[in-house]
Amino acid sequence: MTKNNNPDIIYTKVDEAPELASASLLPIIQRFARAADICVGTRDISLAGRILAIFSDRLQSDQKQDDDLGELGDIVQSPEANVIKLPNISASIPQLVAAVKELQHQGYAIPDYLEDPKTEDEKDIRRRFDAVKGSAVNPVLREGNSDRRAAKAVKAFARANPHRMGEWVTDSRTRVAMMSSGDFRSNEVSTTLDRDCTVTITLVDTDGVETTLKEGLTYSLGSVVDATYMSVNALNAFLDEEIKRTHSEGLLFSIHLKATMMKVSDPIIFGHAVQRYLKPVFERFHQQMSDLGVHPNSGLGDLIDRVKDNREIMDAIEECMNAQPPLYMVDSDHGITNLHVPSDVIIDASMPALIRAGGKGWGPDGKESDAVCVIPDSSYAPVYDEAIKFFREHGKLNPATAGTVQNIGLMAQKAEEYGSHPTTFEIPRDGHVRMILDDGTVLHEHSVESGDIWRSASARQAPIEDWVKLAIDRQRVEDCEAIFWLDVTRAHDAELIQYVHDILETYGASGQFKIMAPREATRATLETITRGENSIAVTGNVLRDYLTDLFPILELATSAKMLSIVKLMRGGGLFETGAGGSAPKHVQQLVEENHLRWDSLGEFCALGESFKFLGDTKGNPRARVLGETVEVATQSILDHDRSPQRKVGQLDNRDSHYWFARYWAEALASHTGDAEFVAEFTPMAQALADFEDIILNELAANRGLAVDLGGYYHPDPTKVAAIMRPSVTLNTIVDG
Repeated sequence: MTKNNNPDIIYTKVDEAPELASASLLPIIQRFARAADICVGTRDISLAGRILAIFSDRLQSDQKQDDDLGELGDIVQSPEANVIKLPNISASIPQLVAAVKELQHQGYAIPDYLEDPKTEDEKDIRRRFDAVKGSAVNPVLREGNSDRRAAKAVKAFARANPHRMGEWVTDSRTRVAMMSSGDFRSNEVSTTLDRDCTVTITLVDTDGVETTLKEGLTYSLGSVVDATYMSVNALNAFLDEEIKRTHSEGLLFSIHLKATMMKVSDPIIFGHAVQRYLKPVFERFHQQMSDLGVHPNSGLGDLIDRVKDNREIMDAIEECMNAQPPLYMVDSDHGITNLHVPSDVIIDASMPALIRAGGKGWGPDGKESDAVCVIPDSSYAPVYDEAIKFFREHGKLNPATAGTVQNIGLMAQKAEEYGSHPTTFEIPRDGHVRMILDDGTVLHEHSVESGDIWRSASARQAPIEDWVKLAIDRQRVEDCEAIFWLDVTRAHDAELIQYVHDILETYGASGQFKIMAPREATRATLETITRGENSIAVTGNVLRDYLTDLFPILELATSAKMLSIVKLMRGGGLFETGAGGSAPKHVQQLVEENHLRWDSLGEFCALGESFKFLGDTKGNPRARVLGETVEVATQSILDHDRSPQRKVGQLDNRDSHYWFARYWAEALASHTGDAEFVAEFTPMAQALADFEDIILNELAANRGLAVDLGGYYHPDPTKVAAIMRPSVTLNTIVDG
C-alpha cells in the first residue's frame, strides 16, 4: 500500500481481517479514483505499526516507522480531512504482549512489556506501551460526533433476507447481574465548570502523605467534569455472591466488560473476577503464582500457561473449576472460557450475540445453556437487562418487519472517555482522592480504599452543543421517534440534560424529543422497532458504542454493515466502516482454509460517502459520480447475493471484490454525463464481464489449502498480496 504525503482520501491500514481485505480492495479503489484525479493514500494505525512508531528510536534505519496516528490526529483537525477508518485492534495486554513477541521474532528490537517497571528506563518503556494499548486510536481521530445508521440498501436487504434468530422462551433463566451499590454509577459526582481552569488530582493517604496522581489537566468554561470510583470490597463481595448464586441455579457464569476501550478499569475488574472464581487457588498458591509472573488481569489463559508445569497448582485449578459454576465459553471446542483472555469477551459484541441467540451461551460441555451475565457497573447494565426481559416476554425480534435504530453519539474531543482516559487509577493506599482547581477549590472528593478504581471523565461544551444540534438535524430528516438516553438521577446525565433542554428550546425542537433513562429507553425503543417503526437513540459515548452493536446485530445480524459518519467539528469527514470483533476468527479460517468471510460492505458504504463528501468539499463532480456509482454497485452486491459466505467453496471476500469492481465499472460506464470520464470504464466493465469464468477460477484456485501470512499482527505484505490478489487476469484489468 502506497503512502502519499498529500492524499485526497486517507484509507487506514489496520489489523486482522479488515487489513487482509484491504490488500484486495484498496488497489481497486485506487484505480477507480485515479480516473478522477483523486489520490487515495494510507496511514498505518495497526497495533504493530503503532508499536514500531513509538519505539522507532530503537530500530534500524530501514525498520523505522512514522507516527501515522499522530499525523492523523493533526489531519482530523483540518477542514480538508477525508479519512476512511477501518476497525483496528484496541489491544488488551495479552494482545500487546503477543504483538511484541511477533515483532521481536521478526528482528525488531522492541523491548518487553513489563507489568511492574522499576528503573526509569523501564518506566519510560511502560509509558510508551500505555499510549498504545486499549482504545488508543479512536480518541485521537474522533474529533466529531457520531452519526451511525444502517444504509437503506442494507436494511432493505435484511428485511427481504431475514437472518436466523434464536428462540426466546418465557421460562428462560438467563439474567443480568449488576452491583446495587459501591459501583461507578453509585459513587458518581459531576459539575459544569463556570470558568476555564487547570485541575490537579491528588491522593492524601491516612498518614497525611499527599501524592499527585495527575496534574496540568485543563478544562474550558462549560465543561462537564465527573469523578467516581468502584469499591474493590463491594466488587469482590458482589462477585462472590454471584458465583455462589450462579452455581446454585445451575447456570453458566460469564462476565461482560470492555477491557479494550476501558483499558485501565476493566482489566482490573476482569482480574478480580478471575481471582474470585479461583479464590481457593489464589489463597493457597499466591506466592508461587506471583513468582511465576501470574497477573490475573491477563486472564485464565495466561495464568494456566505460566503454571502448566506445576502439577499441584494445575490439579488445584481443576478441582476449583469443578466446584464452581460452569463457565460461558468463547470456544468450547478448544477449551477457551469467558475468563481466558480479557479482550475475548467484549460486552458490546458478546451481549447482543447472546440476546440474538435467545439468551443462550455455550458451556464447556459443548451445549447451549442459559447464563448469568455479570456486568458489575450498573451505569448501562440495565440496557441489557431490560432487553432480556423484553424478549423473554415478547419473543424474538423479527428482522423481516423490524424498524431500525439510528444513533447520534457524543464522542468529540474525548467526551466521556471512561476507563481509557488517563485519569483512571487503581488506588495504592487508603485515603482521599481530590480534584483541586487552580485556585485551591476542591471540585470533587472521594474517600477511597486500597485497590479501589477511581476515575474522572469530561465532556466539553462545544461537542455537547454540536451533538444536540446533530440530533436535531437527523430527527428533522427522519421525522421519527427520537430519544435522549439520559437518566436525570445520575450525576453526569443530569448536567447534560440541562444543556439538552436549553438547546432544544433554542432551536424549537423540544416537542420532537423524549428524555428517558437507559432502561426505559431500551423498552420504548424495542416496542417501536417491533411495530416496524424507526427510532433515533441520542446517547453519550459509551452507550453509542454499545447500542451501535446491539441494535444492528438484532436487525442485520452484524454491526459491520453500518454506515458510520463522523462529522468532524473543523469541517472534515471521518467515515468508519463498522465493527471488527469477529476478525480474529476470520483470520484463523483464512490461514487454515484460504477462505476469508470478512464482508467489506461497511467499506463500500463508507467509500461512497467519502467520495460524495470529497465531491462537495473540493468541487470535484467526478468524485460525486464515483460516490453515487459506489452506491449502485453496493446495491447490486446485495441484490445478486454476492457477499461472502461462511464456508470454503462458497463466495469469499475476494469474490465479492471482483463483483464490486465489475458492478462499479458497469454503473460508471452507463452513467449519463461526463462522457470522457465514463468512457474510461466501458472497456474495463466489458473485460470484467468477458473474463468472469477465468477470474473466478483463478480466485478459487487454492481454496481449502493452508496459507502463510508471515505474521498475525505484522504480516508480510508480499505474502498477503499474493494470497489476497490471486487472479492475474483481474489484476491486469484493474491495474491496467
